[in-house]
Amino acid sequence: MKKTLVIMAAGMGSRYGGLKQIESFGPNGELITDYSIYDAKRVGFDKVVFIIKEENYELFKEKIGDRVSKYIKVEYAFQKLDDVLKGYSVPNDRIKPLGTAHAIYSARNLIDTDFAVINADDFYGYDAFRVLSEALDNTSCNEYAMVAYKVCNTITLNGSVKRGVCQVEDGYLKGIDESVIELVDDKIRKTSMINGDVSIIDRNTLVSMNLFGFKKNFINYVVRDFKDFLDNSDLSCDEFFLPSVVFNCIKRGDCKVKVYSTSEKTYGVTYKEDKEDVVKGIENKIKDGVYPEKLWN
Repeated sequence: MKKTLVIMAAGMGSRYGGLKQIESFGPNGELITDYSIYDAKRVGFDKVVFIIKEENYELFKEKIGDRVSKYIKVEYAFQKLDDVLKGYSVPNDRIKPLGTAHAIYSARNLIDTDFAVINADDFYGYDAFRVLSEALDNTSCNEYAMVAYKVCNTITLNGSVKRGVCQVEDGYLKGIDESVIELVDDKIRKTSMINGDVSIIDRNTLVSMNLFGFKKNFINYVVRDFKDFLDNSDLSCDEFFLPSVVFNCIKRGDCKVKVYSTSEKTYGVTYKEDKEDVVKGIENKIKDGVYPEKLWN
């Protein structure tokens, strides 16, 4: 079964202080994205769509696109503020992208198969892609998939992170509590971004890292909800988020989202100081034989 890996790489990454999507982490200059593509390819994905800013096109081609295109089909979608439905417009002084669901909207004409969505700057690990690929191969057109992580495998010692704490019922996603997660006195503290509630959570609590698997019909729901967003939002600042579309589909009965878990440790690069941990994590995986020292021969 053909499958597409959609990589969201148009975010601004202000806390990191640079274009972290094209920074080297592997021993031969590999980016985090290299490892995601390598893992996806070996579990059956045969195309990659990069969602980027148009001004970064040549840079992405040089840093990764031209290299991996020898092994997997590569296409580019540009997330642009003027790419909206006919009759709508975004204020001229807006700079920040319109959000993760708009990123998928930007790639609508390039996604013609079932697909997975990932962030360019998160290291997901082989097992997560294996689980997601198998789920896409074995689910019906109205069942999507999400791979969740144990919260203890997603935190950094360098500050707080934002994670979606999953609410799961009978194996299916019922809600996500977008929260700030941080390690305090060796305990994991969650502060809900929805209601401000603060609590200590178990280290095995499942959280979302935006690793979703969708059937190709999901694009229709993105387009439908985009109109609602444009009609009812402050386009100077509001964002059109992917989880919002997912939960609208669930509420309307359009789909179910089955939650799969992985024991992988995900390496994020929220802060500059995180880079050392990511580099060491990749080195350990190479020593364990998960990856070759030179990823692309």
